[in-house]
Formats: sequence, C-alpha cells, structure tokens
Amino acid sequence: MELLDVACPADVLDAANRHGARPPYEIRLATIDGQAVRTCSGLILQPHLRLDQVAGDLDTLVVAGGWGSTTAASDERVLAHIRRLAQTSRRVASVCTGAEVLAAAGLLNGRRATTHWRWAAQLAENYPAVTVDPVPLYIRHGNVYTAAGVTSGLDLTMALVEADHGPTLAREVARSLVTYLQRPGNQAQVSLFLAGPPPEHREVRDLTAYIAEHLDEDLGTPALALRAGISTRQLTRLFDAHLGTTPGKYVRTIRTEQAARLLSGSDLPLATIARRCGFGSTETLRQAFLDHFDTPPSAYRRVHVRQANG
Repeated sequence: MELLDVACPADVLDAANRHGARPPYEIRLATIDGQAVRTCSGLILQPHLRLDQVAGDLDTLVVAGGWGSTTAASDERVLAHIRRLAQTSRRVASVCTGAEVLAAAGLLNGRRATTHWRWAAQLAENYPAVTVDPVPLYIRHGNVYTAAGVTSGLDLTMALVEADHGPTLAREVARSLVTYLQRPGNQAQVSLFLAGPPPEHREVRDLTAYIAEHLDEDLGTPALALRAGISTRQLTRLFDAHLGTTPGKYVRTIRTEQAARLLSGSDLPLATIARRCGFGSTETLRQAFLDHFDTPPSAYRRVHVRQANG
C-alpha cells in the first residue's frame, strides 16, 4: 500500500485530537490477517488487529490504495469484510486506488467516484457501474467518499474534520500540519500542476494565504491593508497588478467558492455556511451566488445533492 494513503488521514485525525476534537478519533489499522504490511516505499507498518476482529458501529472506514490494490480487490475475504464493515459505518472512504477495492465490493455501483488520474480509465473500464470522474481531488456521493492520488487523502480528511468539528478546529489542524486549510474537493487534480504559481509579491502572497484561512473574519480592504502595513490605495494597486482584481472582489470570490463547497459537501444550514464563509447574512450569500454562479444557493445545493445521491 501507499504509505501516504494511510499517513495523511491518520495524521490529520491525530492532529484534530491534539487540538481538542471531542469526541476524539480512535485510529486503528487493520489487515486481512493481522500481519505487518509492506508499503510501496519499503517501510513496514504493524496493524492493530485483523479485519475479522473489527466489529460494532464505526465512524469512518477508510480503504488505502497502493500497488497492491488490484490484489486486494480480487481477494473475496477482503471484499466480504469491506461490505460487512460498510454496513455499520457512518461513512466510507477510499484514498487513491483504494477506490478499486470499494468498486470490487460493489460499494461504488451507481455512484460517482474518483481515483488517481493515472488509473481512472482502468477503473471505469473494469467497473462500468461506477461513474468515474478523474478530475476532482475528492468526491462525496451519499455517505461514500473517494479521494484522488495520495496527498488528496489529506484534503479529504480535512473536510471530514471540518464537517465534524467546525472550521476553527480545522484551521488549527491545518496550521499544525503546515498545510492549506483545505483545497476544494472539486479542484482539478491535473490543474494542480498546470496552474500558475502563487503571487511572487510577498504581501500579496501572504494576504491570499491569510484570506483563505480566515474567511469568517474582517477581510475588508482597510483591515487587509492594516495587516500588510500599507495603504488601501497601495493594496488595491498590488491586487490589480498581481491578481487582476480588487481586494474586495477577490475576497468575495473566495468566500463564494468556499460556500459552494460546503453546500455540496455538507448538510450545514445556509445560515451557518454564510457565517463560516464571512457573509453578513444569507441574503448577502444569495446575492454573491447569483453574481458568481447565476443561481441561488438553494438551487445549487439541490442540484449537487441530487447528483451526489444519484
């Protein structure tokens, strides 16, 4: 298996515990026979228990991927346990080629799912009942989540932590791990490599990172200028030169896109989403959605939830 497919989710959950997640996550690694498992890098991981020893209600079942996923997907013992545990899990997830195991177990039939872009075509060919989308970092379809290649497991688990415990704790986890608060799940895998680099100008780069992690705080142009130690006029000039927009428009766009992610990926009330994303009211959020997506947030959620639920 791929070490990062295990390490990313485990370390995010561990960091959440250290920053006060209540109830805390209890992390357990299980293998078919309880024996140590070799990772692709050659490191050896020792599991806590055998799959047949895992019983009772589970919060989250995560299936890791790696070069051994095809072997695991053809092992009826593994598939039987995955089906059994999925029935008692609040949610089921896979990372990278772990999607192949879920597909072989029949858990992705009739669902939209993703995997590493290199293996998406193979997954679609082998499992025609699955709608494979190779673009997003992760996809939620009902209570089943699939993440793309390796480190996208971090993005997925950050989303789960935020859904469970809110943005404040998720922000602390991100800071602890020195990572993004969260990349949107619908961000394209390949676009990560093709997108332009962050702004070279230090103040602009620092401010865009700050904005992404503090959407629920005062991000008005005067506040941002004060934080950067420059005048509002200079701040506006910098954003125009390096981002092609004004500070206000940039903040509104980021807030709206974050709200879109929460609408499609969570059951949070509209008022809660508006507050978390820094909108003063649901009406302000509604107007931002109309301007950005040409549709109100309620309609946006209906469409995306319908797609997610098939």
